[in-house]
Order: sequence, then structure tokens, then C-alpha cells
Amino acid sequence: MEEQVHPTLDDGVVGALSGAVGGPMGQHALPHRWWTPTRVLLLLTAVVFSLGLVQKAPCALATGKDQDWTYSHMCYTDLRPLYVPRGFAELKWPYSSDAQTRARYDVMEYPVGISYWAWGTAWVTHWLDGSPDVDARAEKPVDQLWGDPSVQRELDIFTLVNAVGFAALALLSTWLLARVDRRRPWDAAIFALSPTLLLTGLINWDLLAVATVAGALWAWSRGRPLLTGVLIGIGTATKLYPLLLLGGVLVLCVRQRRWRHLAVAVASAAVAWLVVNAPALLTGAAQWKVFWASNATRSADLGSLWQLVDQASGANFSAGLVNHVSWAVFGGWCVAVLVLGLRAERATLAQLGFLVVVGFLIVNKVYSPQYVLWLLPLAALARPRWRDQIVWQACEVFYFCTIWWFLGGYLSPVGGGNAGFYWLGIVVRVVGEVYLVVMILRDMYRVEPTADAEPDQPISTSSGALVG
Repeated sequence: MEEQVHPTLDDGVVGALSGAVGGPMGQHALPHRWWTPTRVLLLLTAVVFSLGLVQKAPCALATGKDQDWTYSHMCYTDLRPLYVPRGFAELKWPYSSDAQTRARYDVMEYPVGISYWAWGTAWVTHWLDGSPDVDARAEKPVDQLWGDPSVQRELDIFTLVNAVGFAALALLSTWLLARVDRRRPWDAAIFALSPTLLLTGLINWDLLAVATVAGALWAWSRGRPLLTGVLIGIGTATKLYPLLLLGGVLVLCVRQRRWRHLAVAVASAAVAWLVVNAPALLTGAAQWKVFWASNATRSADLGSLWQLVDQASGANFSAGLVNHVSWAVFGGWCVAVLVLGLRAERATLAQLGFLVVVGFLIVNKVYSPQYVLWLLPLAALARPRWRDQIVWQACEVFYFCTIWWFLGGYLSPVGGGNAGFYWLGIVVRVVGEVYLVVMILRDMYRVEPTADAEPDQPISTSSGALVG
């Protein structure tokens, strides 16, 4: 078994902080018999996620659709506001084509993986609440359901049921990330101790896709392209961004002429995506299309550079213009990642995946606060240096604060006009992401030899096997 790299000896920030607990790991120190790195990391994840529950707790006091409270306390979550309007109070199947259901409730505007999960957790919520009479609820107007005491109780149960599931997904993600590179399990601490995980883990269902991305990184490190593709396909059926990992797989397979691995990963991803989407397509194809239509018609939205320019200039960009330009710019970004990835001294799936996903988020027409979770597992392995992670995540936390204060109207100038401080939050967020891009590219192009490395051989510091 390879000797593990201890962070107090490998990272300057961790080494300096270790002075508070006795200093860096000693040369003759022995590991604890029970407290392995993975178990410590799982404990840290549990503590951080529990603090995230505490951070979201004030919003449990907000009744009905009260938004001002949630914005001022920065504890907003999509779980409560969507429970009634999407039909979960009556346990309606998200892709039902029943005319009465569609007249009462909007279709879930998310990919199928999220819709399945939300419907399943709604079923568990009803079971825990004693299986209330949904037929009686169907006789009431939807707006009156907010005042129903049993529905009010279910809002809390629904949130907690999802929170337990998200906690399990966060723990699973940490466990997988810690096993990607056997020599560097502590790199997963960047994920486990992340303030962005604490603040955004409960906003939406993004941790479903995050867990599949962590699983794909682990599967690729073990030389399992089939499992990698399956996990990417499942993740894409939950949030589209895991599909972008195939760009990293493409670069690595081209570097190493692993055409079979590429074909297996792509084919298995496509099959997995189709299998997961099949129940929705077979039960309500029209409802399945809603997600795609809503994204196509969405114009410049929250947190994006598009919205900043739109508000600052008053250009009022059309959805079509935003779509065409953003996709064109992103296409150019992907070509650049392909060229840089092929010419780099070394490249890992985490590094390439981060570069592709961050490019998508920079040019995308919306950046919700929880989108930082898309980058988190990739960043933890792509640049496992605490200084750079602190810089990047501080920028994300600053943006997190500004977007809620903007939505609450707290950044609007007294004399009227646009909220320039919110624009600053967007710029700071993008600058932090670009900074991490630069650091990762520097790693890919600069290989530092070590005493135990073979001459002229690139050294992998993360993402395990199949490194180019």
C-alpha cells in the first residue's frame, strides 16, 4: 500500500494551522487504529452539514410563501415553496397528463432525476404524517392548502426528509472523493469542510448530481469506463452539467489513444440517461418537455454576467440572442480546453472536468447560489491547495450574500436605480473562478519532480488512474 500524503506536511496553510494542535505530522507518528482519514472526513462532513441545517432553520418560521424573511436571513430553500404548487401535497405524479392535475399544478421544471426524488420524498412525508386524505385536499383551491395545518406540518417534514437524504449524499460524496487517490484521501477535506456546502447544500436538489460526479471521478480512477459512463448518464438525468465530464474523458482518451474506453463511457452514459428518463417519457412526454422548453425560453437571469450587462446597459437581451452567443462562447471555451488538455504535461479528469464546467457556468445565463456545488468535488481534486480554495470559496460566499440581499431589496440605493453592489458580487464570483482556472492550468503545465519519481515522467497528484 502506498504511503499517504499528510496535509500538514503537504500544504502550507494546513501546516501552519496545525501548530494549534501540536504541529505537523511527525516522522515516527503512527496513525490511529480506528480514526482513519475516511472516518474523520465523514465526521467532518456530518458536522458541516448539521451546521447547514442550523443555518436554514430560521426559514422554518416563515409561513406560506413569505420571501422577505428567507432573503433577509439568507436561508432560502426551494423545497418548501415548491411542495404545494407542484402537487406534492396531493402526491401527484410529476409527469401526470391528467387534465385536472395540470389545471391545478405546474409541471416540475427540473430534470427527471430531481422530479423522481421530490415525488419519492413527498410520499415518505405523507407516510410519516399519517397518510392524510389527499382526496379532501383536491376539493380545496390550491392557495388554501398553504393554510391547512397538516400541510404546514408536511412542509417541515418534507424539508427534513430531503435534508436527511442530502446528508447521506454528502457523506457518500466525501467517501468517494477520499478514495479517488489512495495516497491523498485528505484532499476530500476541501469538500467536507466547505463553507459553500454548509450554505448551499439545502437550497435545491443539486447534491443528487454532485454524488454522481464524485462517483464518476472514483470510477474513472479505478479504470472503469462503463461505470463512469453510467454515473455520468444518471447525473445528466438529474442535472445536465455531469454530461460535461465526457469532455474530460474525451481529452484523456485522445491523449492515451484509449478509443474503447471513450466509446464505452459515451455509450453507457447515453443508455443510462435514456433508462432514467423512460418513466417520464412514457407517462407524460409533454410534461417531460417542459424542462427543455423553459430553459430555451429563459433570458438573462440571476447571477449571470448576462444579467449584469443587461441591467447596466438596459439592452434587454432576448432569450434567443443569449442562447446563441452563450453557446458559441462556450463552444470556443471547450475547444480551448481540448487544445490545452492535449498539450499539457499532465491532466486529470477532475482538472479537465472543472475547466469545462466552470466555463459553462461563467457564460451561462443563470448562476443560482447552489451551482457552486457543481464545481466543489472537481475543485477539491483538481487543485488540492487550501490557500487557493479559500480564495475561491470566499468569492462564492460573497456572491451568496449579495444575491439574497439583492432579491430582498436590501441593496437598492435609497434614491432608486440599480443595485451596483449586486453586480460587484457577480464580478467577484467570476474572478474567483477564473483565479482557480489559472491555478489549475499552471499545475497541468508545470510538473515538479520528486525524489521518488522516474525521470521525465509526469506526476499525478489527484484523480488516480488513467492520468494522461
